[in-house]
Amino acid sequence: MKKIKYVALLRGINVGGNNIIKMDGLRKIFEEIGFSDVRTYIQTGNVIFNDIEKDKSKLTEKIEEKLFKETKNKINIVILIFSEINEIILKKPENFGENNEEYKYDIIFLIEPLKAKDAVKEFNPREGVDKIYAGKNVLYHSILKKERTKSHITKIIESEIYSKISIRNWNTTKKLYEIMNEE
Repeated sequence: MKKIKYVALLRGINVGGNNIIKMDGLRKIFEEIGFSDVRTYIQTGNVIFNDIEKDKSKLTEKIEEKLFKETKNKINIVILIFSEINEIILKKPENFGENNEEYKYDIIFLIEPLKAKDAVKEFNPREGVDKIYAGKNVLYHSILKKERTKSHITKIIESEIYSKISIRNWNTTKKLYEIMNEE
């Protein structure tokens, strides 16, 4: 059977001193599950791997169970195949990610079953400071750097959906796309 290339985005590890997992340890966990060509990217829990399983919910369950067994913490994940991350890149809002001097750009990945149309309602972008756009299973967020302290985005931490999202900056998202596109 043909192997499928995946990226797993682990939510909330190595952020603010919480859920510390070294990347070599994370790579080992994924290899122990039986995945091949396991590769990590930076310290925020990005794992690229191959497997023959086509059902992402089965993969998610398998990975989350193993992570809980190893860390004793519930770590939610988002799993994407190459075509999904490709669509995120190609269908970005106009001019998104193109002015890094003035803006910070993030992709807010939604953990299933959360949908973009529901998640976007939880955000309250501040006029002239930040913007939020709904995509397919993601939200695109941009914030004016010089006004970032005026953003309402930090209020999402108090929201019910906070545990159902995983955020990566635009540059990390593009790099994951590039890594997945290799070979």
